[in-house]
Amino acid sequence: MTAHDRNMSDDHPVIRQLDEAAINRIAAGEVVERPASAVKELVENALDAQATRIEIEVADGGKTLIRVSDDGRGMSRADLPLALARHATSKIDGADLLNIQSFGFRGEALPSLAAAGRLMIRSRAAGQEGAEVSVSGGAAEQVRPAALTGGTVVELRDLFFATPARLKFLRTDRAEMQAIGDVVKRLAMAEPQVGVVLRDVSGGKDRVTFRADAQTGDLFTALEARLRGVLGKEFTSNAIPIEAEREGVQLTGFAALPTYSRGAAVQQFLFVNGRPVRDKLLIGALRAAYSDTLSRDRHPAACLFIEVDPTRVDVNVHPAKSEVRFRDPGTVRGLIVSALRHALAEAGHRSSSTVAEAALGAARPEPAGARVYQMDRPSPEARAASHAAQAPGFAEMAQDYSARVEPGGDSDDGAALQACPLGAARAQVHENYIVAQTETGMVIVDQHAAHERLVYERLKRQMADTGVAAQALLIPEIVEMSPGDADLLLTHAAALARFGLTIEPFGGGAVAVRETPALLGEVNCKALLGDILDELADQGSSDLVQDRLDAILSRVACHGSVRSGRRMQAEEMNALLREMEETPLSGQCNHGRPTYVELQLADIERLFGRS
Repeated sequence: MTAHDRNMSDDHPVIRQLDEAAINRIAAGEVVERPASAVKELVENALDAQATRIEIEVADGGKTLIRVSDDGRGMSRADLPLALARHATSKIDGADLLNIQSFGFRGEALPSLAAAGRLMIRSRAAGQEGAEVSVSGGAAEQVRPAALTGGTVVELRDLFFATPARLKFLRTDRAEMQAIGDVVKRLAMAEPQVGVVLRDVSGGKDRVTFRADAQTGDLFTALEARLRGVLGKEFTSNAIPIEAEREGVQLTGFAALPTYSRGAAVQQFLFVNGRPVRDKLLIGALRAAYSDTLSRDRHPAACLFIEVDPTRVDVNVHPAKSEVRFRDPGTVRGLIVSALRHALAEAGHRSSSTVAEAALGAARPEPAGARVYQMDRPSPEARAASHAAQAPGFAEMAQDYSARVEPGGDSDDGAALQACPLGAARAQVHENYIVAQTETGMVIVDQHAAHERLVYERLKRQMADTGVAAQALLIPEIVEMSPGDADLLLTHAAALARFGLTIEPFGGGAVAVRETPALLGEVNCKALLGDILDELADQGSSDLVQDRLDAILSRVACHGSVRSGRRMQAEEMNALLREMEETPLSGQCNHGRPTYVELQLADIERLFGRS
C-alpha cells in the first residue's frame, strides 16, 4: 500500500500557522456540538451579565435561527470587537484559573459561533449608545450604531453553514428542539429569580414552548415554585426539601419520596455552583442514597444543588463545561448519601431493613384517595386476559375463591408434582407468595415477579411471530401531555403500533390512544404512556429500536401480570409453576429480582436445631 502525505507538500512537510478562521472553526467543533450547545452558551452569557429576563427564539430546531435577548448589563461599542476575539473575556483575568465563579470563562463561545454561522450582536450598556456588529463565517464587519433600550441581543443564523459536514450529524428539527428545551429547563432551574421564555418561530409561527416567570421569596420558596413550573406539581407535591452541610460543602434542593420513583433516570438534575452537570460520582451517590428504598428497575427523582468553594472543584475539564472534578469527592458523595437518607427517614418512608418490617409495610392498607397505579387493581377482564396468556384454563377459574392452604390431593398426583423442579403448590401466604413442596425441600415464589417474566417472554414470542394483537377502543382516550413529550412519543408511533398500542396526534400536546394491547384488557392509558415516555427519554438514540421495544414490552408485562394480593387456587399456582419450568430466564423477573427462593430440607432443619 502506498503511503500519502495528506495536506502536505510533496518535497518536505511544512509546519504552518493556521489562520484565525480555521482556528475558530476547529474550536467550534469542541464548544458547539449542536444547536442546544449554542443556546446553552448564549443563555449562560446572559446569566453572567446579571439578566433578570431572557427570551430565546428558535427556528427549525436552531439550524436556521437562534436569537437570545436579555436585559443584562450589556456591552459598549468598544467591547463588541473584543467579544468576538478568541480568549477575550470579562469574567476572569487569568491570574487564578482555580477560582472561577461564572458560567463562562474561556472566551471561546462567541468566536466559535461566529466561525460556524452568521452571528449578529446588538448591545447597549448603561449610559452608552447602542451598537451592533455582524460576523459571517469568521469574517467580521464594522461596528455600527443600533437602536436598543438596553441589554444584549445575539442572533445566530444558518448554524454550521461554514462547516457543512457538521450539518450531516444533526438530528431532526423535532429532536434538536427537544434538546434545546432540555438545556433551557436545566438552566432555568438553577436561576429561579430569572424569567425565561423559549419560543419556536419555525415557519413564521410564534409558539411558546416553555415559560418560567421570575420567582421571589427565600431560597426554598423560589426554588419550589420554579420546579413546580418546570417539572410539574406532582414532583413538588411528592418531594421533600434537602439542606445539609459538611466540611464547607453545602447541599440544598428537593428529593422525591421513594413512592414517586420513575421508570428511568429522566428527573435527576444535579448542579455544582449553579452549573448543570452530568457527573457519574453525583449520580452514583444519588442512587446509593435510595438503595434501601427502591428496586433496581425504579429511579429516584431529585433536583440537587451543591455549593463548594470554587478552588475545591475543577470545571475546566472540557470546553462544554458539563463535567467537573472535586478535590475531595468522598466528602461530596458522603454528604449526598447521608443527607438524603436522613431526610427520607424523617419523612417516614424509608424501606425497612428487616424482613418482618418489610412484610408489615407491604400489608399496610392503601390510604383512601391515593393514586392507583395502572393495573394495581386489574379488572376481571384484564385478569382473565393475563391468565389466558399464561396457561390454558386460567380464564375459566372462579374469581371468588381462594384456598389459602391446599391439601396434597391424590397421592399419585402429589408425588408426581413434587418430582417437578419447582414442586407442588401447597399454600399461598399474604396473597403474594406461593409455597411449594419439592422432594428435597420447599420453594417460595413471588407470584407477581414470576408472572411478569412469563408474560414478557410470551409477548416477545408473539411479537416476533405474528405481532401483538390490538384491541380497538370504542372511544379513543385522549391523553394530555407537554408538546415535547407528545412529539417524542409520536416519533415512535410506528414502533409502538407493532405491539398493539396505536396513538395519533390530537392537536397541541394531546395524544389520542386508539388501540391498546389486547392482553392487558382495560388499560390506564395515561399511566402506560407515562412509563413509555420515561423509557424512550432514557434510551435516547432512535436507532436502538429492538432494545427499546424489549424495554417497553417489559413495562407492558409489568402492567399485565398477576398482582400482589391476588388470591390463587391450587390449579392456578401449579400452572404457574409448570410454565416457569418451561420458560427461559424465569428464575428472575424483568428487573433483576429473583422470582423464587429454594430452601433445602436440611437447611430448614438447621434453622430449628434439628441437624
